[in-house]
Amino acid sequence: MTITKPNYRAVAQPQDEPDYQPELETHDISVARLTKTLAPTLKKLQRNEELVFGESFTDHMLAVEWHKGQGWLAPEIRPHGPLMLDPSAVVFHYAFECFEGLKAYKDKEGRIRLFRPDMNMKRMNNSAQRIALPHFDGEQYIECIKELLRQEQRWIPSEYGYSLYLRPTMIGTEEALGVRASKSALLYTICSPVGPYYATGFKAISLYANVREVRAWPGGVGNAKLGANYAPTIVPAEQAAQHGCQQVLWLIGEQHELMEVGTMNLFIFWTNREGQRELVTPVLDGTILPGVTRDSILSLARTWGEFEVSERKLYMNELVEAERDGRLHEVFGSGTAAIVSPVKRISYLGQDIHIPLDPANPEGQAGPLTQRFNDTLMGIQYGDIPHEWSVVV
Repeated sequence: MTITKPNYRAVAQPQDEPDYQPELETHDISVARLTKTLAPTLKKLQRNEELVFGESFTDHMLAVEWHKGQGWLAPEIRPHGPLMLDPSAVVFHYAFECFEGLKAYKDKEGRIRLFRPDMNMKRMNNSAQRIALPHFDGEQYIECIKELLRQEQRWIPSEYGYSLYLRPTMIGTEEALGVRASKSALLYTICSPVGPYYATGFKAISLYANVREVRAWPGGVGNAKLGANYAPTIVPAEQAAQHGCQQVLWLIGEQHELMEVGTMNLFIFWTNREGQRELVTPVLDGTILPGVTRDSILSLARTWGEFEVSERKLYMNELVEAERDGRLHEVFGSGTAAIVSPVKRISYLGQDIHIPLDPANPEGQAGPLTQRFNDTLMGIQYGDIPHEWSVVV
């Protein structure tokens, strides 16, 4: 690793691209080639209570370029700052962009921890492949991220519930108009200190079941974490707010099959028609994002072995019937930002479906199972509960 003085530069474009040489495509990301260009001055840290999700950023970022015929160049830790891209860069015109979201935590001993970063890298490679962006060595990129975290460790809050949010992003950077695979790309990671999603404890949300717009469809890209999947959700979210709801419950088809909750995976805990207690979530059929938190919840539930755990297609008539019969116990969303987000009400075709929260506590904002998943996952993330999912940096 080498350290140099600041050097602000544009994303390079290959000049007189050489003849294609297959062996050069094997040049992958390597932490051994990582360089550092340090910021001349460091920013002032904010107090934890001042943090707003995604609005403040650390001193440095991680970036690595890719060019067809050359492969991945040397990764670099450099000052956080604007990217210099040509207006013709394909990311602006054809949405060559995918991203990830994960967090770094500090445990009681002050050690930095990541939560299942291998899954984020695997999903990012799958997303990149779907839009013809290049594959990269996920393990080596994690090692580069670890170096970034060591550099930025003063930004990682030590208070429980606080963390450093990481946003790996890949974009196509070729300067050209025309719908085709980009001949150049940039993979970078920026960091933002964040507080707990629910600063004063859980606050159950209401969902608006949207029977008009769809988030994803069979054969589409709903299982890829693409920026193009998110902008179209804003207008439906605003419509949900007009109905007094905080998130959209996404549906598809004439039978109103359940999909996701806002940008989260959906879970239902009920007593099913066969009289068994069951935790169920929509199956990964290509329309559902394979969430890291989703997978963790399913794994924990199966390890506990206290109720049935299912992944299958779900329909609104099942949910309506379960509420009518008193079999509906809890509904929640899951994701990196909130871990779990309890649901208290669903607005569907002008009627409300009411979901119990904590029968033992009328003032409670989360059901006992939702709370248990939250506490267990946080315990693992902060190192209080030993688990292989928690990776010490």
